Amino acid sequence: MSWNMWLAFLAAAVVIAVSPGPGAVLSMATGLRHGYAIALRAILGLQTALLIQLAIVVLGLGAVLAASATAFLIVKIAGAGYLIWLGVRKWRAPVELLDDGAAARDARGVYLQGVLVNLTNPKAIVFMVALVPQFIDPQLPQWPQFFIIAATMVGTDMVVMSCYALLAGRCRRWLRSPRMMKAQNRVFGGMFVAAGSLLAASSR
Repeated sequence: MSWNMWLAFLAAAVVIAVSPGPGAVLSMATGLRHGYAIALRAILGLQTALLIQLAIVVLGLGAVLAASATAFLIVKIAGAGYLIWLGVRKWRAPVELLDDGAAARDARGVYLQGVLVNLTNPKAIVFMVALVPQFIDPQLPQWPQFFIIAATMVGTDMVVMSCYALLAGRCRRWLRSPRMMKAQNRVFGGMFVAAGSLLAASSR
């Protein structure tokens, strides 16, 4: 991959990462509730799913998903249902202040949440099917190029999601009363439900 080609891909990766989506909502919600150290687990989950999606594209399975309306619909409905379930759970979360033990228990599973939030988004795979081949030079060895693409996407998304989580975490000291915790649960719960509903209602 040439230097100019990599810069073009980096620009595309930045635009994709910065665009608001379920991953950004999860990063902000976790950062606001638990701080960056716990939010990092969710962010690592998002990156794990990103690598799995890229592997699916590299193996050619992404083209099957892109071409099969039934497969796309199944993954889309599963993803939408999971986001809506997360939203309802967040909306109904307890509003009392968390002690350290309760916070630790509540933070369990955030890595898996990150994996599932990204992995059940079929549009990400379809988008990669359309995007990644444009930056692969067929005259050069492909595996090193895929490695560069994977490292660029993961690195960019890590930085952007970390920024979302850190910015949200800076607001924690102003949002620790039961009333404000209830408000943040409703805001982020509504955002998850909205993201799931938009995914379910969207076309390809």
